[in-house]
Amino acid sequence: MRHGSVPGASGRVRPLTLLGDPVLHRPCGEVTDFGPSLARLVEDMYATMYAAQGVGLAANQIGESLRVFVYDCEDDDDVRHVGHLVNPRLVEADGVVIRGPEGCLSLPGLEAGTPRFDHARVEGQNLKGEPVVVHGTGWFARCLQHECDHLEGRIYADRVTGWRRRRVLRQASKAPWAKAPR
Repeated sequence: MRHGSVPGASGRVRPLTLLGDPVLHRPCGEVTDFGPSLARLVEDMYATMYAAQGVGLAANQIGESLRVFVYDCEDDDDVRHVGHLVNPRLVEADGVVIRGPEGCLSLPGLEAGTPRFDHARVEGQNLKGEPVVVHGTGWFARCLQHECDHLEGRIYADRVTGWRRRRVLRQASKAPWAKAPR
């Protein structure tokens, strides 16, 4: 990505990986190649996220089992955060636990009240392999935790319990995009 360019402007929109695809349910591999293919992947991820009107997207949501995610998300103070993380690790999630509405581009049209901490700190790398630390509060903290979960092979429905979990899984099974059981 050139300095000053709009993220995703040169990317290609890729098909989203939907609930039921095995790539969403296993941990992603570490990125070891910080070359042009990684930059292309990140551009494609931005383009796909914007086309789907999302606020975050993990690489496995477009079928790439790599520890990468992009985001364009506001916090609770309406401060916009735009960026990407390579090989991210959620190193801190604390503060108040808030159950808030959460959706996912891999479960289109569905959402459930999902408990998340209101503060998160994620350490990772940029496209050049340089260390990056990202702090998030409120809605942005939720986004960071959600994307880190994806890279561990989890979806938000894995954090939902009781009737909320039953409802979202029932809705997913009836959704037009639902895959037949494997």
